Amino acid sequence: MYKLKFDEKICAACGTYDCLVKCPYLHLDLEEAKKEKWKMIRGEYSFVLTDCVTCYQCEELCPYGNHPFYQIVELQEAKGIYPAPKPITNQQIKSMSPVGKGKVEELHDPVISLCAFPEAKRSLESSLFHNPTSFFGRDYFCNLMYLHFAKSSIIKERLPRIIENIWEHKLNKSENKELICYHDECYATFTSWAPAFDIEVPFKPIYFYDYLYNRIKASIENITPINAKVAYQRPCSNRLNPEQQHWVDDIFEMIGVERVKRKYDREDALCCGGILRMQGRDDLAHDLQIRNLDDMVAAGAEYCVFNCPFCFYTLSEMVRERNIKPIMMIDLCILSWNNSTRKRS
Repeated sequence: MYKLKFDEKICAACGTYDCLVKCPYLHLDLEEAKKEKWKMIRGEYSFVLTDCVTCYQCEELCPYGNHPFYQIVELQEAKGIYPAPKPITNQQIKSMSPVGKGKVEELHDPVISLCAFPEAKRSLESSLFHNPTSFFGRDYFCNLMYLHFAKSSIIKERLPRIIENIWEHKLNKSENKELICYHDECYATFTSWAPAFDIEVPFKPIYFYDYLYNRIKASIENITPINAKVAYQRPCSNRLNPEQQHWVDDIFEMIGVERVKRKYDREDALCCGGILRMQGRDDLAHDLQIRNLDDMVAAGAEYCVFNCPFCFYTLSEMVRERNIKPIMMIDLCILSWNNSTRKRS
């Protein structure tokens, strides 16, 4: 079984313990953080394992790339400390299990994995994208969501098969061997989680916003500024690849929207609350959602922009109730394209 590349000496030598001290949910001072971290370094029980909300933020906070969150998940599973009720965990594991090896198809570049979100295919049919090929389904589902359920074993069991399905049936015969990952979670799976467990990825993952930015840039003469104020709901899985954050601002600048300045954004972004509700932490989920929405309203946001479909499902109705329009990033970009088309006609 694949083993996490976690260096105990790095944690032992850390002077800040930022992964715990800066956690917005645990509220630990330096001495408390050091005490609880040492327990986990020794493989012992710590209340961190029970209280962790699985927001991924400690992965971003670690300056050494030593995977503190992945270690927490490994310990949770080893000790049988599961964030969600067992029936919900089992239902999620069963509902998204691979069913086969996938369908062999002749694809042309660019190739986009939609993971478990087939509804995104409709947006890709816009003339902005010049007919990319895409695929989705359980045989290509990245499975990283099981970090929220302390089930690393499921990812270890399934991911090599998923990678093989993608490579053998989708990318092996493609020209550039690149896979554009629509969801942050897929990109993080191949560029953060898989390397942390020494799982080989034979293709080159491309962040979706990288592709989206270049499509807009290539058609910039057809883009009409939207001239709106927007709030961005950062996905938790983007914390596994924070270096990709800049694409959000780059795209907003090109399509002419203003990202409002607010408290709960960027490194201080709040979870959408969806996973917390699945874990039975309704009070915390409600508190985060209200603070997040109040913050968007106070900042004067006209749109709430999402990249994660699960975040969209969780917050879209609540956003509408605050007279803010929920929209996926891809559809916001298409809107700037369609505005140009309508003006020309």
